[in-house]
Amino acid sequence: NGSYPTTEQGLAALLDRPTHEPVPVSWRGPYLRKAVPMDPWGRPYAYRSPGQQNPSGFDLLTLGRDGQPGGQDEDADLSAN
Repeated sequence: NGSYPTTEQGLAALLDRPTHEPVPVSWRGPYLRKAVPMDPWGRPYAYRSPGQQNPSGFDLLTLGRDGQPGGQDEDADLSAN
């Protein structure tokens, strides 16, 4: 589609055609065979596009065991960008 899904569309836009604007004109999905798995603590991954850490792309992160921003050890945020 030429761009990453918006934060509002979320990762679900990789499996189902987005209904939030901007709705892609030529969606050719699904782009995944199954839904995005939960993080290791059973919560959805946080997705932001454009990203705060990666403004030209997206941020994908988990807030760690405690589900709160920040933290140390297993409570620390983990991101891939």
